[in-house]
Amino acid sequence: MALNEFKSRLIADCGISMGDEGKGRLISEVVQELAASTGESNPVDVVIKVNGGANSGHTAGGLKLNLLPAGVVNQSVKVLAIGAGVVADPRKFLWELKPVDAKDYHVTERLAIDERTMVSDITHRLLDLAWEWYRVNIINEEPRGSTGRGITPSYSDEVGQFQILYCDYLYGKDAYAEKLTQKAGRACKVIQHVCQVTEDAWNGFFETLTQAETRANADALEAELFDESEFDFNRFKGDAPFTLNLDAIIDTYWDAGQQLSKHIKDVREIVRQAEAAGKYVIGEYGQAYWLDKRQGFSPNVSASHTYAPEFFNSACIPVQPLHVFGVAKAYDTKVGTHVFLTKVDEAHPLFDRLRKLEFGTSTGRQRMVGWYDAIEKADTLRYGGYDDLMINKIDALGHGDGWNGNLKICIAYEDENGNRLYRVPRNDALRMTLKPVYQEYAGWSQDISTARMFDDLPAEAKAYVAGMVRSILDSAYHGEEWPETLPNLRYLGVGPMPAQIIKDLPQTRELLAFDCPL
Repeated sequence: MALNEFKSRLIADCGISMGDEGKGRLISEVVQELAASTGESNPVDVVIKVNGGANSGHTAGGLKLNLLPAGVVNQSVKVLAIGAGVVADPRKFLWELKPVDAKDYHVTERLAIDERTMVSDITHRLLDLAWEWYRVNIINEEPRGSTGRGITPSYSDEVGQFQILYCDYLYGKDAYAEKLTQKAGRACKVIQHVCQVTEDAWNGFFETLTQAETRANADALEAELFDESEFDFNRFKGDAPFTLNLDAIIDTYWDAGQQLSKHIKDVREIVRQAEAAGKYVIGEYGQAYWLDKRQGFSPNVSASHTYAPEFFNSACIPVQPLHVFGVAKAYDTKVGTHVFLTKVDEAHPLFDRLRKLEFGTSTGRQRMVGWYDAIEKADTLRYGGYDDLMINKIDALGHGDGWNGNLKICIAYEDENGNRLYRVPRNDALRMTLKPVYQEYAGWSQDISTARMFDDLPAEAKAYVAGMVRSILDSAYHGEEWPETLPNLRYLGVGPMPAQIIKDLPQTRELLAFDCPL
């Protein structure tokens, strides 16, 4: 079945749940589809990372990436851009670039970091750990599950107008050193006097960062691309408590910035030129709609704007038509301390199996697992909007390993009085009191990971696919007529490899004919 044309040459790759939906694999599918439909070998000029920083993890073509966009694996893409809406540690760039270049992806030569991308450094990472310590030890809250990569403190600098930008690497070390010295002084005072961190905890932060980056870069160390001392943060600790070795920090981060200096460019002009040449630009987003700092539920959100409109702020171009992909999984996962209404007990045979698949790309944290929540995805459609859907990992739901039961989709929430809600309440106190209402679907015993056509799927899998789509629409437009134009399920992932995709999916109104709940 022919796929619909994209309504714009600007395409957004967005998550519609709580992240970890498999957004990274979408880029290659779109690039390949555009190459086939246009007959061009390089229809996509730019893949731009829109938001977040090294806290967002994407897996693409077997590569685990944080800062770099998943367009890395598509060598036909001319420019791999980092937008002004991103916060980025220059050392993390180098730690990612060297391993992927060693695999012949030619990334460094394609990299363009916007002049106004914000610099993240060790001071932000220390503040990240300190605020988490403060939550747990001073005000007795649960940890929020921060990645410890310094993202929130970096965006706080933007709001407080203390940010260091990548263009600062182009105009002299003295001015940069002065800014970083002031930043370090503020950070140390906040950590000591506001967060009230103990000396033992302060000393432990440096070892925490050392262990985290040593673990994250284990493959690069094994390949002897770096010496282990590269990831030793203890050398940045000062001689006295709550002080830093400023000379080491300034020299190290300035040197990293200089290694990247020829890649610091005006990304807004790169995007505008791609548009003028009739090329496509894909925006790659970290996190997802429900982790947006305004739309989500604090403190379990990211510090950036995680949905489609941020494309224009990050690329610094005028608002115009944008083709938006909403990406989800066939079940739900969350990390941290989120309210998770559809969470299933870890002992459940299906979810015990799924937990073995679900670890965060950035942190390695175990994800919680639950049934597919259509209400969250419906609100993203109603208030965020998307033109196409991609749903991943439906292959993981098949029977086996002691699991042979029915599948569930959350189609509504129920309050304490038995009233049904078809929207996500904006009041988190109310949301915490709700219970999910489920629709059940029969499971299947066939291995669908080899399916490449919709007709290859068993009837039960077709019904579940149709049920996921219908439940979104039923909730998004509850109490009113559906609009004439509906989002279509464009791609269905049936395995982790690039080839494990079904693309000949029926148009939405035809697909719904397969819906057959129990």
